[in-house]
Amino acid sequence: IAELQTGLRAMGIPLGKEAEEKIFKAGDINQDGQLDFEEFMQYLKEHEKKMKLAFKSLDKNNDGKIEASEVVQSLKILGINISEKQAQKILQSIDADGTMTVDWNEWRDHFMFNPATDIEEIIRYWKHSTVLDIGDSLTVPDEFTEEEKKTGQWWKQLLAGGVAGAVSRTGTAPLDRLKVMMQVHGSKSNKMNIASGFKQMLKEGGVRSLWRGNGVNVVKIAPETAIKFWAYEQYKKILTKDDGKLGTVERFVSGSLAGATAQTSIYPMEVLKTRLAVGKTGQYSGMFDCAKKILKREGPKAFYKGYVPNILGIIPYAGIDLAVYELLKSTWLEHYASSSANPGVFVLLGCGTVSSTCGQLASYPLALIRTRMQAQALVEGAPQLNMVGLFKRTVATEGLRGLYRGIAPNFMKVLPAVSISYVVYEKMKQNLGIA
Repeated sequence: IAELQTGLRAMGIPLGKEAEEKIFKAGDINQDGQLDFEEFMQYLKEHEKKMKLAFKSLDKNNDGKIEASEVVQSLKILGINISEKQAQKILQSIDADGTMTVDWNEWRDHFMFNPATDIEEIIRYWKHSTVLDIGDSLTVPDEFTEEEKKTGQWWKQLLAGGVAGAVSRTGTAPLDRLKVMMQVHGSKSNKMNIASGFKQMLKEGGVRSLWRGNGVNVVKIAPETAIKFWAYEQYKKILTKDDGKLGTVERFVSGSLAGATAQTSIYPMEVLKTRLAVGKTGQYSGMFDCAKKILKREGPKAFYKGYVPNILGIIPYAGIDLAVYELLKSTWLEHYASSSANPGVFVLLGCGTVSSTCGQLASYPLALIRTRMQAQALVEGAPQLNMVGLFKRTVATEGLRGLYRGIAPNFMKVLPAVSISYVVYEKMKQNLGIA
């Protein structure tokens, strides 16, 4: 691999370590840990065939050149809407002679040593694709290509994302519990802030109490992810147009419905998480004890308290998250993409973090009402109000600011949650052989 790297750099082709390893692995046919001349030539021939097929699939009018309009058309078929100007930015990163079209020689020279091997993989080179876990479960599910489904890479990516989410949520659990405590117990009379909230939790239950409720929050990742992915695929089939295309609106509707389906299935675990986080030391011995006591004292309906505001929160969260992300991506492509259409990891993480934060800001009042409905039975003397009644009382007694209680620790955990989940996700992908 070191010799391959030296040779490619001498030819003016600097590649990343992952790309070099992928070329080496693909070319080493006899698996002897070495890449001889015959194997390298065979790799180039096979790779060139795949690139030729990808080039032809983009060249809609078969004139031997790829134009901006053809890039727009091809991406639209895959559900990715970009402007003609953005397509020109993409072509500019490949166009060697400045004609604003890409012929076969330019295409081959650009992608010969790029690990992309088919049109969908090349499009992923341009498309945002990361798993960010910020502790909330309202995001639209991930999109997987047919190739990823056939090879089984989809479940490896879901597994990597699940582990990343578990580590991320555990790392930011104290801030998450503080948010819940401030949502439930914060008021005009009880001005709980970040410092006093932490002191109160430490005094009441010690350091271990900071992670109370995190076990349920981690356990629910697996069933929720699996149900969301399965439901997303089913809703996409139902909403696919007659021409076999799935537009942006259809994807958003499919994702929102899939999120609602998954939330409906695992919602009792959301209630358990809130009750454990708000409960006092010794009140519950664990998740199952909490479930038994709720069932005995309040009946089965208690496991769906706050369900309506939770489901309603999916629409503003997912809609604004997607809209802000698309706006940021378009702005970057219009103003900062000079030599390449690939913005890099930090830009993508930044766009993802900002869009997720905006989504949370829009749906937070509904999240607060949901949490208060889930915890009403634990607050002494509190009347058991419905969503509208609780909303009216919150605004009347605490003002509009009361709808955003606990948002400070919620925003504080976004950046560490995104950073932890991204690092763990990349490490897991490497360990599972999908980096």
